[in-house]
Amino acid sequence: MSGKIQAGDFADLSAFNALPRLGSLALSPDGTRLVTVVSELSPDGKTWQGALWEVDPAGERPARRLTRAAKGESSPAFTPDGSLLFLSARPDQEAKPNGGKAKDKTALWLLPEVGEARELLRPTGGVERLAVARDTGALLLTAGAHPTAEFGESDEELRKSREDAGVTAILYESYPIRYWDADLGPTYPRLLTGSFDPAGERLDPADLVDLTPEAATRLDDSAAISPDGRWVVHTERVDVSAYYGARVRLRLSAADGTSSRVLADVDGHSFAQATFLPDSSGVIAIRTYDSTPDRPWRNALVRISLDGTITELAPDFAEEAEHPVVSPDGAAVYFTSSHRGHQPIWRLDLASGDLIKLTATGAYNDVQVGADHVYALRNAFDHSPQPVRLELAEPDQRAVPLPAPGVVESLPGTLTEIETVVADGRTVRAWLVLPTGCSPEQPAPLLLWVHGGPVMSANSWSWRWNPWLMAARGYAVLSPDPALSTGYGPEFIEAGWGSWGAEPYTDLMAITDVAVRRDDIDDSRTAAMGGSFGGYMANWIATQTDRFKAIVTHASLWHLDAFTGSTDDSYYWIREMGDPLRQQERVRANSPHLRVADIKTPMLVIHGDKDYRVPIGEGQRLYFDLVRHGVPAKFLYFPTENHWILTPGNAKVWYETIFSFLAQHVLDEPWHRPDLL
Repeated sequence: MSGKIQAGDFADLSAFNALPRLGSLALSPDGTRLVTVVSELSPDGKTWQGALWEVDPAGERPARRLTRAAKGESSPAFTPDGSLLFLSARPDQEAKPNGGKAKDKTALWLLPEVGEARELLRPTGGVERLAVARDTGALLLTAGAHPTAEFGESDEELRKSREDAGVTAILYESYPIRYWDADLGPTYPRLLTGSFDPAGERLDPADLVDLTPEAATRLDDSAAISPDGRWVVHTERVDVSAYYGARVRLRLSAADGTSSRVLADVDGHSFAQATFLPDSSGVIAIRTYDSTPDRPWRNALVRISLDGTITELAPDFAEEAEHPVVSPDGAAVYFTSSHRGHQPIWRLDLASGDLIKLTATGAYNDVQVGADHVYALRNAFDHSPQPVRLELAEPDQRAVPLPAPGVVESLPGTLTEIETVVADGRTVRAWLVLPTGCSPEQPAPLLLWVHGGPVMSANSWSWRWNPWLMAARGYAVLSPDPALSTGYGPEFIEAGWGSWGAEPYTDLMAITDVAVRRDDIDDSRTAAMGGSFGGYMANWIATQTDRFKAIVTHASLWHLDAFTGSTDDSYYWIREMGDPLRQQERVRANSPHLRVADIKTPMLVIHGDKDYRVPIGEGQRLYFDLVRHGVPAKFLYFPTENHWILTPGNAKVWYETIFSFLAQHVLDEPWHRPDLL
């Protein structure tokens, strides 16, 4: 693997699929080792496989690969002695041939500083997540089991009985029943604690403590174990009402299973992303004001002591704080948020309350704080994720890149920003990708790409919706942050709340007007694209204007009333839509399906059957409505994909079909059906 990304890689979809993709970051307790997951194409080209790579925190040595397995590896986490835990479905070479019902399930593995990796635990349902107590090495694991069975042998027997009887049915007694692309049940995640000897035997499931033996719903990803290994904090749902659904509170459990109590529960609010203070005296968490029809949700950073006292931190912070990490000395909290087309790291001094923006540009994830430096994966609209190093408390830094695969050396174009002031006084900004060779003499056709969410920002690199692939084919790409976008204060979100077809649409048209007034943009050749909420906006645009030559809509909302009741998390949307009367009003005002007769623009509809966030019925109804109204339309259907197109072959076909559709309608070229379709 060369690890270098060149402009030419974006002109060849096979080369693009083969590029290394980085995700996850883990820092050893002593700060001397940094590990990331690098995914690359499997030998048969049908999947991407993750492998663990070690990155030099000093930036002096090249990255080196630590693991290699056909099943791939993920979720690295260090133990206090410097060993590395990870998850993988790779086979255990020490197991008996064809032995064990769980041989293909994800297992917990241990890689010592010296020696080979060995398997620690492979429960029947596999291991879903892991965390390690920083000081003691105690484990917190998430693994599934049936709600009527004890974790371990009893659960295994029930699984076998269902299989032998040919039973696949699931009985639900709570909501939700689905999440993104998976049915919830018949097993549900359990939180399990335990300890292990790095030089000892495998973990016995019977020795693990089950903290949630009656779990019958989805667990949030926010479970954390205290550094001293004594406590576990996790979320649980509290049903409220038919229109509110459930709020989420925090529960504190003794890791040995001897006690459990509610730690934080506030009416009208939910909690998430809890992380312990270094002395195990409390947690830092995100408290969210749950949305209502009149007000969007709002995040607040809070400190919660073990006695349940809640203290809001940085109350004047205008953006949506996420993913807090506490420094090893407990002096500061680092967190991220959207901010004007970037996603910086912020540092809050817990003693003084001083808040600084640590980074100047880019989007940061997987923040790791050591005693001397901060590490993270940095990406940007023009660079894929790369590990970087930062000083602990220097504002607006330029991150120091660390040697690793995936460095972008050249792109098939340039990146700039544009903005405009709209009628209500807000400033709407956007990224604008210009292809190489674009000039007043050779103006480029324009693609308006609308981000999903809807409450998010176009502020980072995307492998799934990559504008540089379009630039390699001569298109300029406009990626705006219209009303509802994060990073511009709560008023910006409020401007589009409950009125998706109003300010979000007018913002998009206003910033498009700015783009097409440029002399290097061809205003006679334009198209619009979007996925999820961006797909909704693409549909809405089609009902409001014929200024675009073509529209591509992926995983899109079409019939808002039907969507609200069939999506995997209906309560979230009902809170915005309101009671039945207000919901009817908002559907009438904002649902594009009521305006299908106004569509004249050719449309490409794309949807995956396993999409439970925007169910397949939305795409099917949209395509049928277009056909029966005589709109030139095509439907690209993925029976095995979900909200995202995640396999290499299907991702390639996804891009090829879009290229051909746009070439036909924007560039006036003959339609070319992709070879494998």
